[in-house]
Amino acid sequence: MTNNFQKIQKTHVIMCLFLVSIISCKQEKTTSYTKVDNKALVAKVEEYYSHHIDSCIALLEEIKTVDEVSEKIKKYKLARRAFKLIEPILAFTDKENYKSLNAPNILKVEEEDATDIKIRNPFGFQVIEELLHEDKVDVIKIKKTVKVTVNRLKLIRANNTLYLKKYHVLWLLRDQIARVALVGITGFDSPIMRQSLKEAKANYKTMLFIINTYKNEFSKERLYTVWLNELQATQKMLQKADFKSFNRYIFIKKHAHKQLDLLTKTAKDWKVEFPLTMAFNNNITSFFSKETLNINFFNDYHQLENAMSEEKKALGKKLFNDKNLSKNGIMSCATCHNKDKAFTDGLAVFPKQKRNTPTLPYAAYQQTFFYDGRAGSLEGQIVGVVENKNEFHTNLENLTETVKKDSVYTKSFASLYGKVTDFNIRNAIANYIRGLGNFSSKFDKNINQKENTLTISEINGFNLFMGKAKCATCHFPPVFNGTVPPNFTETEVESIGVPSLKGTELDDDLGAYNLFKTEERKYFFKTSTVRNVSKTSPYMHNGVYKTLEEVVDFYNKGGGQGLGYHVPNQTLPPDKLNLSKKEINDLIAFMEALTDE
Repeated sequence: MTNNFQKIQKTHVIMCLFLVSIISCKQEKTTSYTKVDNKALVAKVEEYYSHHIDSCIALLEEIKTVDEVSEKIKKYKLARRAFKLIEPILAFTDKENYKSLNAPNILKVEEEDATDIKIRNPFGFQVIEELLHEDKVDVIKIKKTVKVTVNRLKLIRANNTLYLKKYHVLWLLRDQIARVALVGITGFDSPIMRQSLKEAKANYKTMLFIINTYKNEFSKERLYTVWLNELQATQKMLQKADFKSFNRYIFIKKHAHKQLDLLTKTAKDWKVEFPLTMAFNNNITSFFSKETLNINFFNDYHQLENAMSEEKKALGKKLFNDKNLSKNGIMSCATCHNKDKAFTDGLAVFPKQKRNTPTLPYAAYQQTFFYDGRAGSLEGQIVGVVENKNEFHTNLENLTETVKKDSVYTKSFASLYGKVTDFNIRNAIANYIRGLGNFSSKFDKNINQKENTLTISEINGFNLFMGKAKCATCHFPPVFNGTVPPNFTETEVESIGVPSLKGTELDDDLGAYNLFKTEERKYFFKTSTVRNVSKTSPYMHNGVYKTLEEVVDFYNKGGGQGLGYHVPNQTLPPDKLNLSKKEINDLIAFMEALTDE
């Protein structure tokens, strides 16, 4: 009996070992790496960071020591590459200094209020790049700009202690993937030399360094290996790329989005818990999805209970369409914002209004409102509509009383807000507007690999939009408006020199100048979204252009300055784009593919 028991026991052990072997084969292979203390990992990143800051400073200093402009340019390229190696870390840990060092060569105007207006001259790499390529190179000005740039880098170097937890590392990587895909590959910060793709390769070298540094954090060896292969393949694609012919559509679809997916898997593998959500939702796998952006990041009042509930949106929709809210009962929000025209009205300018009616889908994804940026929230913009004598022609007190007289409204507000107040009315309307825009266009579906219906012309148009045509240097994806990724804290205003309705002179609307009478803000207007542009004709703040062909022709000629107008501080380069007829058609085809269902 003992022998039989031993045989049974032996057989049981063999079966268990067999089952374990089967299960092990089916499971992901795990790493046997030794965990490293987080402080040691951060110290390694900090050492890398410091080394390349030092290299950047030294190379910039050398620009002043060589005489030949061609030699200065060579030194600049090397310094710029060193800067791009530190960019993923610097841009995440010191956003303001990064922005200053990488700012475009235009005046920086900061307007807190009428008593606090600052005009700052730009410095940094873009300024040096343009100075080096002027017809008559100003050596003294170059030395001064280099000196200011070096001093700022030295300040950063002296205060470069990093405090990075694992979720910071994932955010840092995500932000840089976004910075390259949504801004970098457009040529935004290399306007003359167009070194953006080679510089993006340097960005990816740093990302690869970071992944290697955190190698021991991976429990799944295969995930780490996939990261290495993906980052190396991305560098290879960028290395071979030509700025004009680079397929940005494929780059984002096949690489950037794959990297976002890897980040999501890495967060799970590293058991990372994010303490909060920034502009991008955590665990995104696409830049062009309704789940990509955190709407609460753009909403000052998201802390309200059930801030974006469907019930509040429904209440807001009803208010949006209610003419009784205006003084004479003849106008509602929907009077000017027709949903069939992407919430515009099809007019150059609505009667008695000064400017063209803007589209509302995706309006929530910006930091300022109205063409001149005079409102800081949707709730604030609604005040302007209520009090405008050519719109609702009333005030907040009367608006509130009108709503209180309606028993259905009173009951809804009691249930959703507690009571009727002017803010609650405005918040309900604003929440309805925040729900408009669902990233359901043909372009979105294709870049997200939900369908394969984009034509060659539409893909070429996207690549032109993001490259040669320079559209995306102002109309930033994914919303294609003026809110700058990856931080989304600033919505740009631009001066492009829009003609008057006569088409023979500069339009006399001074735009953002009217807020604080800042001379440097004359003719500046907020950059609108290009999404649904096929439905929002006519175009520009005054509705001067009826067709997209006319709009593209305006940009193709260099804006107002290209047309011969005197446009002080024009931010649009006055150079001709030299787009061919086919390229113009492709560009328009892409923009039309941004129409939501």
